[in-house]
Amino acid sequence: MNIKQLEHLLALADTGSFSKAAERSFLTQSALSRSIQSLEEDLGAKVLDRIGKRNELTPLGLDVVARARHIVRDAAELRQSARLLQGGRGAISVGLGSGPAALLMVPLMSEAATTQRMRVAVTQGPVELQILQLRSRQLDAMVVDMRRVVPAADLNIESLVELKAGFVVRASHPLAGQKTVTFSDLLRFPIACTPLSDEVARLMVTQYGLQANPAEMVALCCDDVVSLVRAVAQTDAIFLGVIAASREGLKDGSLVELQVRPKLLATARFAYVTLAGRTEAPAMVYFRQFVRDHLHD
Repeated sequence: MNIKQLEHLLALADTGSFSKAAERSFLTQSALSRSIQSLEEDLGAKVLDRIGKRNELTPLGLDVVARARHIVRDAAELRQSARLLQGGRGAISVGLGSGPAALLMVPLMSEAATTQRMRVAVTQGPVELQILQLRSRQLDAMVVDMRRVVPAADLNIESLVELKAGFVVRASHPLAGQKTVTFSDLLRFPIACTPLSDEVARLMVTQYGLQANPAEMVALCCDDVVSLVRAVAQTDAIFLGVIAASREGLKDGSLVELQVRPKLLATARFAYVTLAGRTEAPAMVYFRQFVRDHLHD
């Protein structure tokens, strides 16, 4: 059994005709017929019933066709990746959650633009939508909040890193000069953060009480961390999230991390998610290492 035989069977299943399938496959009808017969010999059973002028897939044929679609598609993707790499380039299509996007987007685009080692397509949005795109093979991989991914048999969920979370404000914020800040102090100002997982919400309520319930506490909620941090830099809002997302402002002194007591115990856990059983494109090996090199506190 080989890929060509499976491609020939798919052509026959799609067209329902030996003549049309042969034309689509750039073969003579006799050559196509020999290919199907060879496939049946390899399998030891018929995949096609020839009833008069009609051709109907047997139960085995239906199963083979369903499996063949995945196999042929994976093989085509692998050939395309090999061609791109031979030309010194690769292609990746990835989904980034809000936290990972804030840390990876600019370095990834800069790397692709300066080295031209690969073509990059990045998707952002709700994790649930990105999982649908992953399952439909629109994405090669996702880097997202691990707590927002529901485990499933068809998903490979690889834990990447656990990053420190906390509260960040602009340098001129009324709380910025205080050595110790209580949670009640925070609630005097708008809290800005991305949608929190149920697990993190429970951790915060356990640590700070019902006043930390995100449904009541959060005033500014957005999936775009960069926009949240920019809003915090211009107002008295307080950013709640991954401290590393504010690293540039913290470095130049325009932002400061509040010393909240008790210290926030919740962290951000990011995961690398791929489709189980899917052949990984060669360019994704580079992307996986890129993520590990850049996703850190």
